[in-house]
Amino acid sequence: MTSTRPIRALQRGLEVLQVLNLQNGATVSEVAAAIDLPRTTTYRILETLCTAGYAYRAASDERYRLTIMVRGLSDGFDDEAWVTQIARPYIYDLCNEFVWPIAVATLSGTSMLMRQTTDHRSPLAIEKRGPGFRVPILASASGMAYLAFCPEEQRNAILDILAKSRHEEDKPARNRKKVHEALAEVRRRGFATNRRARRVSDEISLSVPVMAGDRLLAALTVRFACTAVAEAEGIQRFVPRLRSTALKIGAEFMLQAEQDARAAAGQPPIVATQ
Repeated sequence: MTSTRPIRALQRGLEVLQVLNLQNGATVSEVAAAIDLPRTTTYRILETLCTAGYAYRAASDERYRLTIMVRGLSDGFDDEAWVTQIARPYIYDLCNEFVWPIAVATLSGTSMLMRQTTDHRSPLAIEKRGPGFRVPILASASGMAYLAFCPEEQRNAILDILAKSRHEEDKPARNRKKVHEALAEVRRRGFATNRRARRVSDEISLSVPVMAGDRLLAALTVRFACTAVAEAEGIQRFVPRLRSTALKIGAEFMLQAEQDARAAAGQPPIVATQ
């Protein structure tokens, strides 16, 4: 059996990430010495990580440090696990009630990644989407809901990266004042909206945050055709149920986290009372 040759450049990039993760900032020379690479090669890797948004070079001391985007590298496993185990039954029930498609999306890099959808169960879905479908942060209800309720440090880091992006859908991040005003309105209302032009009928999305205590987990979204349901009617009909479902998902997540912690400590599980 033949084996595939490893990509050396990728291995080197991961080694650089490991060095930066272990230190509170490092110069090009320090990183090069730690992994025994030429200084020019190390510099190119570090600048590539900066361009991708995973690192930055501080002007004060010329040291490279990791950004909050690195946390997204570990989101896939954890998010997929809890969404599948906890959120999926709730969104299936909600789809049965609404008929319109429901989705749970989490932040993944600089876009929102749909972890679970009910499009395959909804006969009213205008466009079928499945797990793995991505939508831009600033041009989606789920992205705006997530950005509005995430920690300020994370929000600023995301907007900084989007402002440097060449993608058309990310350009609004360059007008920080206008973005902050829009996010303040989302927080005031407790949900985000988005309207997409479609050939048959414009599609409206309504999204609420899924919180576990102070921790933002995801965004819960419903999509529907505006020719079938007016936006104001959709807000009145769907938002309260989206919120109640998001609360149930968050509560079960916290309970499961507590059960896991007790199991790890060798303690008996919490017994639910009637």
